[in-house]
Amino acid sequence: MIWRVLIADDEPNIVASLEFLMRRSDYDVRVARDGEEALRLAETFRPDLVLLDVMMPVRSGFDVCQKLRENVALRDMKIVMLTAKGRDTEKNRGADLGVNAYVTKPFSTKDLMNTVRGLLPRSE
Repeated sequence: MIWRVLIADDEPNIVASLEFLMRRSDYDVRVARDGEEALRLAETFRPDLVLLDVMMPVRSGFDVCQKLRENVALRDMKIVMLTAKGRDTEKNRGADLGVNAYVTKPFSTKDLMNTVRGLLPRSE
């Protein structure tokens, strides 16, 4: 099984790094550069996991997360929130919205990949 990953982030350097990491691990990857595009791609691409930046144009990551969780067809996908702000209030808000994991930028690529692999286990 090839897992589908949606990267939703507006920072080109972060996107390039995440896209490289995900493709190197044989994930099928799509990229959204704002919150509205993330919701559209989630509907059509149906990712298994979303790497979701909190601060994006058009719609915030929190808003995108809430919309995904409200959608019966999409609510079970895994969501990893990425943010430059690691305050407890943001983490609590993410937890309330059903975020599966929270990663603070700058992040260790090894730790991020361990988080992703933990949420999308390899099928044997």
